[in-house]
Amino acid sequence: MSVSRRDFLKGAAIAGAGLAASGLPGGASAAKVNEPGEGPRYGMVINLNKCFGCHACSVSCKAEQDVPLGSFKNGVIVSEKGRYPNVSRSFVPILCNHCNKPPCVEVCPVDATQKRSDGIVNQKNNCIRCGACVEACPYKMKYLDTRPDKRARKCDFCMHRLAQGMLPACINTCNARARIFGDLNDPKSEISKLIAANPVKTLQPEQGTEPSVFYIGLEDGAYQVLESNREMTPAYQEG
Repeated sequence: MSVSRRDFLKGAAIAGAGLAASGLPGGASAAKVNEPGEGPRYGMVINLNKCFGCHACSVSCKAEQDVPLGSFKNGVIVSEKGRYPNVSRSFVPILCNHCNKPPCVEVCPVDATQKRSDGIVNQKNNCIRCGACVEACPYKMKYLDTRPDKRARKCDFCMHRLAQGMLPACINTCNARARIFGDLNDPKSEISKLIAANPVKTLQPEQGTEPSVFYIGLEDGAYQVLESNREMTPAYQEG
């Protein structure tokens, strides 16, 4: 584990009731995210050099989060390239990026999507199902539940597990240990050391959202290519 139980419990207890951001449309608010020394700021590193597309992350998320059929909070985009016999497959796991500048927070008219001080973007129960946040996410990582409440849902880094001192479900089930979760504000954490020692990239940096999910081994333009095949990837759709 890259974060101790004590650190998790401490971080999970910090509510997202920081300073309200002025001028946000629809009355939405955002917490002041912790700076180094103020508390934890959670993030994830995904090492694509280790990922072999087992989809354990997708399956565990489905089970842990009770995600309905046809929707997902955690998926894997699969791509094939080359010409036989010189072919290869690549895998890019995707989830909510818990952006430092989340557009889903800005467009929510009832403050149901919030940015907590520990960096987690949380979806609250007062959602009015308008779908504005779903449309605003440039990564298409939010969905409206097909069940009766039809509330917007997304990955929340398994906050209920963090509150009990555990790691997110997708971290525990990653067979290749390609996912590392931890405190970006702690220079001694495994995630901080990985980022310091490796060239990391984020998805669609041109969007200006400043994601807290980083990738090792992500090729330039790879996400755009994979995105064009999103609807053709059964494993992704079922994730």
